[in-house]
Amino acid sequence: MDLHLKIWRQKDKQSEGKLVNYDLKGLNSHMSFLEMLDTLNEKLITEGDEPVEFDHDCREGICGQCGMMINGIAHGPLKNTTTCQLHLRSFKDGETILIEPFRAEAFPVKKDLKVDRSAFDRIISSGGFVSVNTGQAPDATAIPVTHQIAEEAFDSAACIGCGACVATCKNGSAALFTSAKIAHMALLPQGKEERSKRVLDMVYQMDTELFGHCSNTEACEVECPQGISVLNIARMNFEYNRALFFKKKG
Repeated sequence: MDLHLKIWRQKDKQSEGKLVNYDLKGLNSHMSFLEMLDTLNEKLITEGDEPVEFDHDCREGICGQCGMMINGIAHGPLKNTTTCQLHLRSFKDGETILIEPFRAEAFPVKKDLKVDRSAFDRIISSGGFVSVNTGQAPDATAIPVTHQIAEEAFDSAACIGCGACVATCKNGSAALFTSAKIAHMALLPQGKEERSKRVLDMVYQMDTELFGHCSNTEACEVECPQGISVLNIARMNFEYNRALFFKKKG
């Protein structure tokens, strides 16, 4: 199959970017989207041009590194699918595909399709952990957890931190990402000890990173490749208000 690509090219965050046209012919429809970009880069290198910079790692839908906007949709047209899991069979022969980086004030473009998502790392560092005594590992059944709570915590923990929720939100909000991390640990016994400090610190850091406010459009859940529920945001708001109440009471 043949494809016409319009790809955002930008030298660095200080430079102005622009869309550049590329044509690829004779592609296999079973190729993944990233393999198609690999093919383009091989062509560019052979021709003496600079390859297109983009993030990738596991290419199995786990690491969350491969995010980009494809025809205006985070990760492309398929629901619950990361860019690396997307294949050319999802497009038509001769189609024009627009490829851009994730757009958000908190995600500055580093080069081409590669953005700086270290703001997520700083949110995690501010409180996305539990403090435990080191030593011999406790028995797996030492702290009973019901099946329902375990499933809910696992659903929240499934967030891969790709940033699609931020790129999709009209406000550039990180509420879904932050709430998934908060809810994951608030649900489990291991996270109860620091639940108040955690939510206050992580929400504060989220605001410090210049992410926008959640306005409940739920676009984040729609485009999330893991299907993380916006109910996590409701839980984050509950945990935040709870923490403020006990802080004032104390």
